[in-house]
Amino acid sequence: MKVSAAAVALAFALVLANFADQSHGALQEGFYKGKCNVDVEKIVSDIITPLVGQQPWITPALLRMQFHDCFVNGCDASILLDGSSSEKTAIPNQSVRGYDVIDLAKAAIEKSCPGLVSCADVVVMATRDAVAASKGGWYSVQTGRRDGLVSLAKNVNLPGPSISVENSAAIFNSKGISIEDMVYLLGGHTVGVTHCSVIKNRLYNFNNTGTNDPTMQPVLAFFLKLKCPQTSTVDNTVDLDQGGSSLVIGGEPTSEIVDNSFYKQIVFRRGVLGIDQALALNQLTKDTVDKVAFSSNDYFLTKFHQAMVKLGAVEVLTGTQGEIRKSCRAINNS
Repeated sequence: MKVSAAAVALAFALVLANFADQSHGALQEGFYKGKCNVDVEKIVSDIITPLVGQQPWITPALLRMQFHDCFVNGCDASILLDGSSSEKTAIPNQSVRGYDVIDLAKAAIEKSCPGLVSCADVVVMATRDAVAASKGGWYSVQTGRRDGLVSLAKNVNLPGPSISVENSAAIFNSKGISIEDMVYLLGGHTVGVTHCSVIKNRLYNFNNTGTNDPTMQPVLAFFLKLKCPQTSTVDNTVDLDQGGSSLVIGGEPTSEIVDNSFYKQIVFRRGVLGIDQALALNQLTKDTVDKVAFSSNDYFLTKFHQAMVKLGAVEVLTGTQGEIRKSCRAINNS
């Protein structure tokens, strides 16, 4: 059967139209170029970079915020919404910080490009800039997300600090993230702190044994017990990355620097959280940990950057889905 040139042309046009329809609204680098007369990514960077220099806690705070946002209904900024039963009120999110930092960046963007840039994109751009400001290197991020309309505490189900590697991997896999990328993302624990209340079980009564977790280096356990006395009523903070932060390991503290020191620590059984230490011991993740620990810092940063981009693409809203919020704390017309 002969096919006319017109029919072929029509079919080709339909294919192109279908492709264009599928591509519409997809995440891409530089999504806002040409849509505003200013560089929106530079606006965010100009806010975040100096703030991190003054307040280094912002980097781990934003890393945690992006993770907590993306793992509940996708990267839709639903964690930013206020409300008596919003995601903010869920127990795992009650210690999340940095909302005011996102507000500052969003307000600066709204002055130049009102109603154009989503809060979900602001979170991703701000986190990238915070990582870069903490010597973690700059990386390109995709933009084009839309903001979600629903935020419910009951939807929050995040992996805890004592979760097993197997269960953690299953949760990450459900979000389309591989076990290798899970290891790279948990490298975000190279910055930030936890509280004594989170690790006291590992120090004093691991699995109801009446003693500390045997996988923890004895010297680290000794110093952490000094920091976290069993009967203390003060909930002190502890660096997640113990590199250079004790009398045992010299050099400058690395707990405010995004680097591969975290992996070196867990290889030598100096992990603070249970899941962190388990990464270096479990056969599913040990090889990946060793590779990062004993490779160059640039190797880790490359893998970390790639994993952060993948995290930022989890279950996103694009195109006409959701909305572009005017305020990150409330849906429009609420």
